[in-house]
Amino acid sequence: MFSRAAQSELPVVLLIDDDLVSREVTATLLTMSGYTVHTAASGSASLEMLASGICRPGVILMDAQMPGLSGKELIAELRAYSQTHIYVISGSKPLPELAAAADGFLIKPFTSENLHKLLDGHNAQPDLTMLDPNDPIVSKEVLAQFRRLMPERAVREIYSAVVADLSRRIEALGAAIALGDAAEVHRIGHAIKGGCGMAGALQAAHLGALLESAAVGSEDNQLDNSTILLHDLRTAAQGLERMLEAELSA
Repeated sequence: MFSRAAQSELPVVLLIDDDLVSREVTATLLTMSGYTVHTAASGSASLEMLASGICRPGVILMDAQMPGLSGKELIAELRAYSQTHIYVISGSKPLPELAAAADGFLIKPFTSENLHKLLDGHNAQPDLTMLDPNDPIVSKEVLAQFRRLMPERAVREIYSAVVADLSRRIEALGAAIALGDAAEVHRIGHAIKGGCGMAGALQAAHLGALLESAAVGSEDNQLDNSTILLHDLRTAAQGLERMLEAELSA
Protein backbone atom coordinates (compact mmCIF):
# COMPACT_ATOMS: atom_id res chain seq x y z
CA MET A 1 0.00 0.00 0.00
CA PHE A 2 1.37 3.44 -0.94
CA SER A 3 1.62 6.21 1.60
CA ARG A 4 0.20 9.24 -0.18
CA ALA A 5 0.76 12.89 0.71
CA ALA A 6 -2.16 15.02 1.76
CA GLN A 7 -4.30 15.89 -1.24
CA SER A 8 -3.62 19.62 -0.83
CA GLU A 9 0.12 18.91 -1.26
CA LEU A 10 -0.28 16.98 -4.50
CA PRO A 11 0.23 18.80 -7.80
CA VAL A 12 -2.59 19.23 -10.29
CA VAL A 13 -1.89 16.94 -13.25
CA LEU A 14 -2.59 17.70 -16.89
CA LEU A 15 -2.75 14.42 -18.82
CA ILE A 16 -2.52 14.61 -22.63
CA ASP A 17 -3.21 11.39 -24.54
CA ASP A 18 -5.21 10.74 -27.69
CA ASP A 19 -5.87 7.09 -26.73
CA LEU A 20 -9.13 6.95 -24.75
CA VAL A 21 -8.29 3.77 -22.83
CA SER A 22 -4.79 4.89 -21.82
CA ARG A 23 -6.11 8.29 -20.85
CA GLU A 24 -8.94 6.95 -18.70
CA VAL A 25 -6.82 4.28 -16.98
CA THR A 26 -4.07 6.75 -16.11
CA ALA A 27 -6.54 9.40 -14.96
CA THR A 28 -8.30 6.84 -12.75
CA LEU A 29 -5.02 5.72 -11.15
CA LEU A 30 -4.13 9.32 -10.39
CA THR A 31 -7.57 10.29 -9.11
CA MET A 32 -7.72 7.29 -6.79
CA SER A 33 -4.36 8.41 -5.34
CA GLY A 34 -5.71 11.86 -4.54
CA TYR A 35 -4.52 13.86 -7.54
CA THR A 36 -6.69 16.41 -9.30
CA VAL A 37 -6.50 15.49 -12.98
CA HIS A 38 -7.39 17.41 -16.13
CA THR A 39 -7.34 15.47 -19.40
CA ALA A 40 -6.90 16.51 -23.01
CA ALA A 41 -7.27 14.28 -26.05
CA SER A 42 -4.85 16.30 -28.22
CA GLY A 43 -1.99 18.73 -28.04
CA SER A 44 -4.10 21.59 -29.35
CA ALA A 45 -6.84 20.90 -26.79
CA SER A 46 -4.28 21.02 -23.97
CA LEU A 47 -3.01 24.42 -25.15
CA GLU A 48 -6.56 25.77 -25.22
CA MET A 49 -7.02 24.63 -21.61
CA LEU A 50 -3.82 26.36 -20.52
CA ALA A 51 -4.56 29.55 -22.47
CA SER A 52 -8.04 29.83 -20.95
CA GLY A 53 -6.81 29.24 -17.41
CA ILE A 54 -9.07 26.21 -16.97
CA CYS A 55 -6.06 24.20 -15.85
CA ARG A 56 -2.97 25.38 -13.96
CA PRO A 57 -0.98 22.16 -13.70
CA GLY A 58 1.80 21.33 -11.29
CA VAL A 59 2.96 18.58 -13.62
CA ILE A 60 2.18 17.57 -17.21
CA LEU A 61 2.07 14.01 -18.57
CA MET A 62 1.91 13.71 -22.35
CA ASP A 63 1.86 10.85 -24.82
CA ALA A 64 4.88 10.79 -27.13
CA GLN A 65 3.00 10.28 -30.40
CA MET A 66 -0.36 11.86 -31.18
CA PRO A 67 -2.05 13.16 -34.34
CA GLY A 68 -1.51 16.87 -34.97
CA LEU A 69 0.64 18.87 -32.59
CA SER A 70 2.83 16.43 -30.69
CA GLY A 71 6.34 15.55 -29.57
CA LYS A 72 9.06 18.17 -29.28
CA GLU A 73 6.89 20.84 -30.91
CA LEU A 74 4.11 20.34 -28.35
CA ILE A 75 6.59 20.54 -25.47
CA ALA A 76 7.86 23.88 -26.78
CA GLU A 77 4.29 25.22 -26.94
CA LEU A 78 3.47 23.91 -23.45
CA ARG A 79 6.54 25.63 -21.99
CA ALA A 80 5.27 28.95 -23.35
CA TYR A 81 2.29 28.60 -20.97
CA SER A 82 3.77 26.74 -18.00
CA GLN A 83 7.13 26.31 -16.27
CA THR A 84 6.12 23.02 -14.67
CA HIS A 85 7.81 19.69 -15.30
CA ILE A 86 6.75 17.81 -18.44
CA TYR A 87 7.02 14.03 -18.57
CA VAL A 88 6.59 11.96 -21.71
CA ILE A 89 4.72 8.66 -21.57
CA SER A 90 5.55 6.37 -24.47
CA GLY A 91 5.23 2.81 -25.72
CA SER A 92 8.97 2.81 -26.54
CA LYS A 93 12.04 4.77 -25.50
CA PRO A 94 11.62 8.32 -26.87
CA LEU A 95 13.95 9.67 -29.54
CA PRO A 96 16.93 11.61 -28.12
CA GLU A 97 15.53 14.99 -29.17
CA LEU A 98 12.22 14.27 -27.42
CA ALA A 99 13.96 13.00 -24.28
CA ALA A 100 16.08 16.16 -24.32
CA ALA A 101 13.05 18.45 -24.53
CA ALA A 102 11.14 16.71 -21.70
CA ASP A 103 12.00 16.47 -18.01
CA GLY A 104 11.69 12.69 -17.96
CA PHE A 105 9.70 9.82 -19.41
CA LEU A 106 7.71 6.74 -18.48
CA ILE A 107 7.42 3.66 -20.68
CA LYS A 108 3.97 2.16 -21.41
CA PRO A 109 2.56 -0.08 -20.13
CA PHE A 110 3.50 1.22 -16.70
CA THR A 111 2.32 0.07 -13.31
CA SER A 112 0.77 2.26 -10.66
CA GLU A 113 4.03 1.85 -8.74
CA ASN A 114 6.00 3.33 -11.68
CA LEU A 115 3.58 6.23 -11.97
CA HIS A 116 3.67 6.96 -8.25
CA LYS A 117 7.46 6.80 -8.22
CA LEU A 118 7.66 9.37 -11.02
CA LEU A 119 5.25 11.80 -9.35
CA ASP A 120 6.61 11.21 -5.85
CA GLY A 121 10.04 12.19 -7.14
CA HIS A 122 8.49 15.38 -8.49
CA ASN A 123 6.68 16.02 -5.20
CA ALA A 124 9.84 15.57 -3.15
CA GLN A 125 11.34 18.78 -4.55
CA PRO A 126 8.56 20.83 -6.18
CA ASP A 127 10.18 24.23 -5.71
CA LEU A 128 13.86 23.23 -5.71
CA THR A 129 15.96 25.58 -7.78
CA MET A 130 19.59 26.62 -8.03
CA LEU A 131 18.84 29.98 -9.60
CA ASP A 132 20.41 32.75 -7.54
CA PRO A 133 17.76 35.50 -7.12
CA ASN A 134 20.59 38.01 -6.68
CA ASP A 135 21.99 37.27 -10.14
CA PRO A 136 20.65 39.71 -12.76
CA ILE A 137 19.77 38.17 -16.11
CA VAL A 138 22.40 40.34 -17.82
CA SER A 139 25.22 42.41 -16.36
CA LYS A 140 24.37 46.10 -16.74
CA GLU A 141 28.06 46.89 -16.94
CA VAL A 142 28.71 44.47 -19.81
CA LEU A 143 25.61 45.65 -21.68
CA ALA A 144 26.69 49.28 -21.27
CA GLN A 145 30.19 48.43 -22.50
CA PHE A 146 28.80 46.74 -25.62
CA ARG A 147 26.65 49.80 -26.32
CA ARG A 148 29.67 52.07 -26.10
CA LEU A 149 31.67 49.93 -28.50
CA MET A 150 29.12 49.07 -31.18
CA PRO A 151 25.74 50.06 -32.64
CA GLU A 152 22.53 48.80 -31.08
CA ARG A 153 21.93 46.43 -33.99
CA ALA A 154 25.22 44.64 -33.29
CA VAL A 155 24.43 44.39 -29.56
CA ARG A 156 21.07 42.84 -30.42
CA GLU A 157 22.79 40.34 -32.71
CA ILE A 158 25.14 39.29 -29.89
CA TYR A 159 22.33 38.51 -27.47
CA SER A 160 20.22 36.87 -30.18
CA ALA A 161 23.18 34.55 -30.82
CA VAL A 162 23.50 33.86 -27.08
CA VAL A 163 19.81 32.90 -26.86
CA ALA A 164 20.06 30.64 -29.94
CA ASP A 165 23.24 28.97 -28.68
CA LEU A 166 21.80 28.47 -25.20
CA SER A 167 18.70 26.85 -26.73
CA ARG A 168 20.89 24.36 -28.63
CA ARG A 169 22.96 23.58 -25.56
CA ILE A 170 19.83 23.07 -23.41
CA GLU A 171 18.62 20.49 -25.94
CA ALA A 172 22.00 18.75 -25.94
CA LEU A 173 22.08 18.85 -22.13
CA GLY A 174 18.69 17.16 -21.90
CA ALA A 175 19.93 14.36 -24.16
CA ALA A 176 23.14 13.96 -22.13
CA ILE A 177 21.20 13.74 -18.87
CA ALA A 178 18.81 11.18 -20.40
CA LEU A 179 21.82 9.07 -21.42
CA GLY A 180 23.57 9.54 -18.06
CA ASP A 181 26.62 11.01 -19.84
CA ALA A 182 28.34 12.97 -17.04
CA ALA A 183 31.32 13.90 -19.22
CA GLU A 184 29.04 15.55 -21.78
CA VAL A 185 27.11 17.35 -19.02
CA HIS A 186 30.46 18.68 -17.76
CA ARG A 187 31.46 19.82 -21.26
CA ILE A 188 28.14 21.59 -21.89
CA GLY A 189 28.25 23.28 -18.50
CA HIS A 190 31.77 24.53 -19.19
CA ALA A 191 30.71 25.91 -22.59
CA ILE A 192 27.65 27.69 -21.14
CA LYS A 193 29.76 29.18 -18.35
CA GLY A 194 32.31 30.54 -20.82
CA GLY A 195 30.03 31.80 -23.59
CA CYS A 196 27.36 33.32 -21.39
CA GLY A 197 30.00 34.76 -19.08
CA MET A 198 31.62 36.64 -21.99
CA ALA A 199 28.23 38.13 -22.91
CA GLY A 200 27.42 39.05 -19.32
CA ALA A 201 24.47 36.63 -19.18
CA LEU A 202 25.02 36.12 -15.47
CA GLN A 203 22.21 33.74 -14.54
CA ALA A 204 23.00 31.31 -17.35
CA ALA A 205 26.77 31.57 -16.75
CA HIS A 206 26.30 30.79 -13.05
CA LEU A 207 24.13 27.77 -13.87
CA GLY A 208 26.73 26.59 -16.39
CA ALA A 209 29.39 26.71 -13.67
CA LEU A 210 27.15 24.71 -11.34
CA LEU A 211 26.55 22.15 -14.11
CA GLU A 212 30.27 21.84 -14.70
CA SER A 213 30.90 21.11 -11.03
CA ALA A 214 27.78 18.94 -10.57
CA ALA A 215 28.90 16.62 -13.36
CA VAL A 216 32.06 15.71 -11.47
CA GLY A 217 30.35 15.37 -8.09
CA SER A 218 29.05 12.20 -6.47
CA GLU A 219 27.22 9.91 -8.87
CA ASP A 220 24.26 9.72 -6.50
CA ASN A 221 23.61 13.46 -6.77
CA GLN A 222 24.85 14.57 -10.16
CA LEU A 223 21.86 13.43 -12.24
CA ASP A 224 19.31 14.96 -9.86
CA ASN A 225 21.29 18.20 -9.68
CA SER A 226 21.76 18.34 -13.45
CA THR A 227 18.03 17.85 -14.00
CA ILE A 228 17.25 20.75 -11.65
CA LEU A 229 19.84 22.90 -13.43
CA LEU A 230 18.35 21.98 -16.80
CA HIS A 231 14.99 23.30 -15.66
CA ASP A 232 16.66 26.44 -14.26
CA LEU A 233 18.50 27.00 -17.56
CA ARG A 234 15.22 26.96 -19.44
CA THR A 235 13.96 29.64 -17.05
CA ALA A 236 17.15 31.68 -17.52
CA ALA A 237 16.88 31.36 -21.32
CA GLN A 238 13.31 32.65 -21.23
CA GLY A 239 14.49 35.56 -19.11
CA LEU A 240 17.12 36.37 -21.74
CA GLU A 241 14.49 36.26 -24.47
CA ARG A 242 12.26 38.66 -22.53
CA MET A 243 15.24 40.98 -21.96
CA LEU A 244 16.01 40.87 -25.68
CA GLU A 245 12.45 41.88 -26.55
CA ALA A 246 12.23 44.60 -23.90
CA GLU A 247 15.73 46.12 -23.99
CA LEU A 248 16.90 45.35 -27.53
CA SER A 249 13.78 45.03 -29.67
CA ALA A 250 14.35 45.60 -33.39
